[in-house]
Amino acid sequence: MEAVAKLRNCPMSPRKMRLVVDLIRGKKAAQALHILKFTKKEASIWLEKLLLSAINNWEQKHGEGKADQSDLYVKTAFVDPGTVLKRFQPAPQGRANRIRKRRNHVTLVVASRANTNN
Repeated sequence: MEAVAKLRNCPMSPRKMRLVVDLIRGKKAAQALHILKFTKKEASIWLEKLLLSAINNWEQKHGEGKADQSDLYVKTAFVDPGTVLKRFQPAPQGRANRIRKRRNHVTLVVASRANTNN
């Protein structure tokens, strides 16, 4: 059984978010939480909340036991680009520079290893 959690329109570039997502992909849920807790990037704060949400979704869907007893792991984690806000900043000699404020969408799937082996 698996559970999904999605983070939409996170105000960070997808490239920066992928650096942290690559650290937790395929890891056990408890180990991924420890990795995110001690990673010094802003993306780790967003992903820690998202992983806790995915674990909670799994517990709600499963109904009986807790996530600690089952062998939960991060089955899939990927980052897609979101909408880009385009802004202008004044530049010298009456010109304007374009600033692109990128956003991303993160999808995190958590599954139990015990059910996938059957």
